[in-house]
Amino acid sequence: MGHGHAHGHHHDHHHEHGSGAGELPAALDTAVPDEALDPEQRSRRSLLRGAGLLGAGLAAGSVLAPAAASPAYAAGHGRRTNGFLWLAGDHHIHTQYSSDGKYRVVDQVRQGARHGMDWLVITDHGSATHARIGVEKVNPDIKEARAVHRDTLVFQGLEWNIPGAEHGTVFVHPGRNEVSVLKQFETDYDGSVRGASDSTPANEALAVAGLAFLSEQVERRKVEDALMLANHPARRGVDSPHEIRAWRDASPARRQIAVGFEGAPGHQAAGLPAPHGPGRARGIYDNSPSANSFAGYPPESYRTWGGFDWMTATVGGLWDSLIAEGRPWWITANSDSHQVYADTAARGPGGDFDANGRYEDPVYGGGIDTTQGDYWPGQYSRTHVGSDGFSYAAVMDGIRAGRIWVDHGRLIDGLDVRVSGGGRWATLGGALHVRKGTKVTLNVDVTLPSGANWAGFVPKPARVDVIQGDVTGAAADRDTLTAPSARVVRSYAVDRSSGTFRLTYELGRVDRPVYVRLRGTDGRRSAPGARGAAVDPAGPALDVVGDADPWADLWFYSNPVWVLPA
Repeated sequence: MGHGHAHGHHHDHHHEHGSGAGELPAALDTAVPDEALDPEQRSRRSLLRGAGLLGAGLAAGSVLAPAAASPAYAAGHGRRTNGFLWLAGDHHIHTQYSSDGKYRVVDQVRQGARHGMDWLVITDHGSATHARIGVEKVNPDIKEARAVHRDTLVFQGLEWNIPGAEHGTVFVHPGRNEVSVLKQFETDYDGSVRGASDSTPANEALAVAGLAFLSEQVERRKVEDALMLANHPARRGVDSPHEIRAWRDASPARRQIAVGFEGAPGHQAAGLPAPHGPGRARGIYDNSPSANSFAGYPPESYRTWGGFDWMTATVGGLWDSLIAEGRPWWITANSDSHQVYADTAARGPGGDFDANGRYEDPVYGGGIDTTQGDYWPGQYSRTHVGSDGFSYAAVMDGIRAGRIWVDHGRLIDGLDVRVSGGGRWATLGGALHVRKGTKVTLNVDVTLPSGANWAGFVPKPARVDVIQGDVTGAAADRDTLTAPSARVVRSYAVDRSSGTFRLTYELGRVDRPVYVRLRGTDGRRSAPGARGAAVDPAGPALDVVGDADPWADLWFYSNPVWVLPA
């Protein structure tokens, strides 16, 4: 297209994926009789049946077949749309192998499975202790969890202290070298281990070298795949725009390692007001600029907006500036689960974390702890990935391709997006290539909630916004953090409470490269966006520190689709 659009692995996505792309989890495979399932699998099957999400007709119509004209779809339960199996997961989870964690691996995986998670990544903190013994010690626990919870994919990763910047999830495809590769990466490239936390050119270069190392491990087939996603990017203001661009460019286009950041951080319960909650900032975004912070970030960037990071929540902001360059850079949402709000567990007594690399197993704490700001995986935040099948490789491929949408509080059950023109179509993360002047249409099916969320109510989506911007090519200034053309071009009031809400937006006859992305809300808290009402008349509002009930302010976001006329 002439604008540096590096979708090396992306195609027009006008093809349908067949039904043999991957083995279904046993609980979802109606060919497997109930008596052949273990208790957890039977429980999941019972849950799906009760919600009307599993049965002979559904299995024949959408689980095992390509998408029909009117796809039935509920993300996180393995139903297909656009030829992809949509799997819900969480890439940011801590255990007793983190210095600020508490739970066993199997505790987090069991809770994730209970809350509908199909895939999870264990990401204990990078540190000298973790690099020395923790990364090895946690592996048998992860393997045990894989064996016990066979319908949940459990990746081993770590939370990387990015040299010169914030934190990031790093994870690899399971295999015989998963421990050795993660251990060497952490030892050689973790900012805490290497004393490389300050925002200096040398430390920034070390981060890029770490990503190049991971790319090399994949090229040498030490591991089948590796990915990095930056965590809570605006929380401390230390992830500068040029660093984010450098991470994205650190590995070959055919096998990108750094592919996105958290559109919404974890710690969502932290904003619950005292005395019934921690009374902190949602996401624990209660920081101020420091000597290492990027000077171009405004004060409001250190807070969440409707629970989402400022980089994502600002229409025409930093995320849009990356998309406008044609850079595939994706958003996710996750729990960052360390210690869960209203849980009754406490750290096990005794032990020595520095010596053992872990805390003792948790025990009953004698009461409900309302001072903690986390939820279990899937309890509040979900990342939905369009995969070719139920496998580790398919989830990683789906993440790299940007087939992702995220939601809070189970605001919606599904999102089916097609951008069509010239006899072709593309979905999330894809690029539609058409002749200049081709009429292009965005069609969206939003599957509305079919049941109550963890908080006990059925969410009611009020509005869906279409956001559009021009693709302008690589920015001359790598610290660019705005996309002036991006704006909300159309809003749709949701006029029904169940079933599927359908919207159609006409892009017209497209004569220049553009992109579209989606956002939706329950409409309970809105305000003009950070770049003004002309750009975003009713965006997420700035969250109030100490008084931000996450269940009273629900949003979903999708990744973009590009339209590239030639």
